[in-house]
Amino acid sequence: MQIHTTVPVSDVAGAGTLFRELEAAGYDGASTFETNHDPFIPLALAARETTSLHLGTAVAIAFARNPMNVAQIGFDLQLLSRGRFTLGLGSQIRPHIQRRYSMPWSHPAARMREFVLAVRAIWDAWDGGGPLDFRGEFYTHTLMTPVFNPGPHHYGRARIGVGGVGPRMLEVAASVGDTVMLHPFNSRASLEQQALPAVERGLRSAGRERGEIEVMAVCLIVTGATGPELDAAVAVARSQLAFYASTPDDLLESIAVVGRRDEIAAGVTARVAGVADIVSLECTRLPDAAHFADIVAALKSRPV
Repeated sequence: MQIHTTVPVSDVAGAGTLFRELEAAGYDGASTFETNHDPFIPLALAARETTSLHLGTAVAIAFARNPMNVAQIGFDLQLLSRGRFTLGLGSQIRPHIQRRYSMPWSHPAARMREFVLAVRAIWDAWDGGGPLDFRGEFYTHTLMTPVFNPGPHHYGRARIGVGGVGPRMLEVAASVGDTVMLHPFNSRASLEQQALPAVERGLRSAGRERGEIEVMAVCLIVTGATGPELDAAVAVARSQLAFYASTPDDLLESIAVVGRRDEIAAGVTARVAGVADIVSLECTRLPDAAHFADIVAALKSRPV
């Protein structure tokens, strides 16, 4: 199992150093997310400062953009990273798309499916697969003159990941994505009873096999070296989960992996074994100065 993380980038200029530290801590991959900074610029800096760390967005907001500019960003970051980039896309929710981004909102699952297919059609045209002629319900791309065509990619095209919460978006993610990015607001039971069946339905609808995609499960990590540190981490995690829903104490431990640092690797393994190909350790509101390097090492020493 690959070990990834998603990190806040408060210092954009220092992103290269941050991602170099994550690589040294033993992570296989690290992603940005879209909040108060652009998710792509830090990865351009990270690409120059790392050599093996897989880089991605988890997630960038698709509906704030259009398939053409996303295709170009994905092409360029795949080039800068020398083939190590995953374009992770998410939908956000209607108020943000309409009122924050002033962009259209309708049929999000169908729109996301078409968005991914449009990006791939653009990349197909650049790879020499024929003229650009994508005509969909939401997006149309029919013009690609030579001056705007970068040509086939030296490192091959980037992977596309799709984040989802509800069953319809997860079905879309499995039907057209390379990576299905599961939301952190999941328990082991909800992963098994709701998320994975949706993924399986999406695969069947597209005639795909499970081995054609990767599934990324995100685990909220709540830990500390001492009792007071753990108490403080629990308080922060409660506020984070309250962003998603009203969070009684018993729900906290169903969603997050909670415990002493030496208990976390076992807890993460129990949460995602047999479910995911990638686990992403998330503690964005209380980052660890050592990037949980001890937990990464413990996870890599465990059979999964």
